[in-house]
Amino acid sequence: MIYSQIPNLLTLIRIAACPVLVLLLYDENYAIALYVFVAAGITDGLDGFIAKRFGFVTGFGAVLDPSADKLLIASAYIMLAVLGDIPFWLLILVMFRDLVIIAGYLILKLMGHSVPISPAYISKINTFLQISLVVVILTEKSGMLTLFALTDLLVYGTCMTTVASGVQYIWFWGIKQDMEVRAGQ
Repeated sequence: MIYSQIPNLLTLIRIAACPVLVLLLYDENYAIALYVFVAAGITDGLDGFIAKRFGFVTGFGAVLDPSADKLLIASAYIMLAVLGDIPFWLLILVMFRDLVIIAGYLILKLMGHSVPISPAYISKINTFLQISLVVVILTEKSGMLTLFALTDLLVYGTCMTTVASGVQYIWFWGIKQDMEVRAGQ
């Protein structure tokens, strides 16, 4: 049924929004970039709601959706760092954490381990802070509001939750599984 592909179509629209966001930020058109980013975020919530509500969850969508989310955040963070709107060290921290998680997942899968895909609670908080930071910066840079104190709080909150969630993934996927395997021998 064609309707069952609506969540995947919304996810593809979010992916297509990434180069548009990059170009808008390259031109420092923060106001329209904000609208594109928020619209992309709405597609994220909408595709998940439709998939769950109508039973349209697919394996393809389960992989595509978080990939689209990471691509959108990465696009925003890279451009905001290039423009000097977020600290470069924060970009490196956020990207490195994601690379460690992806590499860890792939290594464990290659070793034949089952790896839970559901995000930890701290990762959900981290994602919320990452998105909030982009929205606040785009809002400030577009001249809609001045929220400098909030920006600093979000930078450091994002930093702390990025480190905490990265450590948690390393612990649960790496150290804890290794300890369980050794205990079972």
